[in-house]
This record gives sequence, structure tokens and C-alpha cells, in this order.
Amino acid sequence: MSDEMKRNTDETCGDQISDLTPQEANSNALESDLAALKQKLEAKESEAKNNYDRLLRQAAELENYKKRTARERDEAIRFANESLIKDLLPVVDNLERAIAHAPGSVDGNPLVEGVGMVLRGLRDVLAKHGVTAISAQGQPFDPSKHEAMSQVETADYEPNSVVAELHKGYMLRDRLLRPALVSVAKASETREKKNPDSKVENEQGDD
Repeated sequence: MSDEMKRNTDETCGDQISDLTPQEANSNALESDLAALKQKLEAKESEAKNNYDRLLRQAAELENYKKRTARERDEAIRFANESLIKDLLPVVDNLERAIAHAPGSVDGNPLVEGVGMVLRGLRDVLAKHGVTAISAQGQPFDPSKHEAMSQVETADYEPNSVVAELHKGYMLRDRLLRPALVSVAKASETREKKNPDSKVENEQGDD
């Protein structure tokens, strides 16, 4: 009887030991699976973040492209006639020269009056398309609009101001079509020497 009880006890302990081993194995397997899933989740989150950042960059690039394209289209529309207008400016120059050098009085000369009407009509068309003449005579020299061809000593104008306009300049809206060719005033030698002379006289008076 005792042997049988001992045998039953051993079998019971063996069953308990055999039951614990699969649980531990399952627990380890679950932990391993959870770790793998967590790693995959982190990888997917990182991938999703990278995709989102790339999407934001592409959206920003697309928006910048749209703005640049719209700006270039507006510029093209605003200045579509630039080359044509540049070709017309010499015609305006020639008409102005013809009137300026017409013999006798302009009034009562049908030919000169006809040329003047053509010139006024052409100027009106250019103004309608945003062309304006650059003001130069008597203005301070502006290198962004004026091109100096010579310097003139004069006491009638301030130094670095435009004395004469040799060739009229034009703007197309806010863009320079052609600079005005001008003569620029510079101080006369007598004016330049005035301050040194007075300085010398003051020094002699101090002595």
C-alpha cells in the first residue's frame, strides 16, 4: 500500500512539473512576440513620421511652385510687349528729331503737324501699355535710370545733376526699358578752388 501511494505521489509531482514547463514556454513566447510587435510598431511609426514629413515637404514645394509659376505668368503678361516696345522707341526718336529739326515754324506746316499727330498717337499707345519717359533734365544723376555720357563744368547746376538729355530714356511700368543718355554737371574749377583760397586767407589772418 505504501508503495502504491508513493507511486501516485511521484506521478502527481511529475504532472505538476510537466504543467509548469509549457506555461513558462508560453510566457517566454508571448514576451518575445510582444517585443517583436513593439519593434515592428516602432518601425511603422518611424516610417509613418518620415512619410508625413516628406508629404509636408512635397506640399510646400508644390505651393512654392504654384506661387513661382503664377508670378512668372503675371510677369510674362505684364511685360509681354517689351521687345515690341523697344523696337518702337527708335521710331519715336526719329519722329521727335524730325519735328525738332523741321525748318521754320511748326504751326501752319501741314507735314510737320501730321508728323506731330503721328507722334502723339504713338505716345498715347505706349502710355496705354505702361510706358513712361524718364525725367532727366535738372534731376540728380541716378545710375539706375541715367547713363552719363559726359561731364560739364557749370555753375548753373548743382554738381552731379543732369545738365542735358542726349537720348530720352523710358520705363515699362517698374522695369527699365532704356536708360536716358545724359550730360552731368561737375563743379567748376573756380568753385573747387574757392575753399582752399579762403582757407589760406584765414591762415594768413591768424598770423
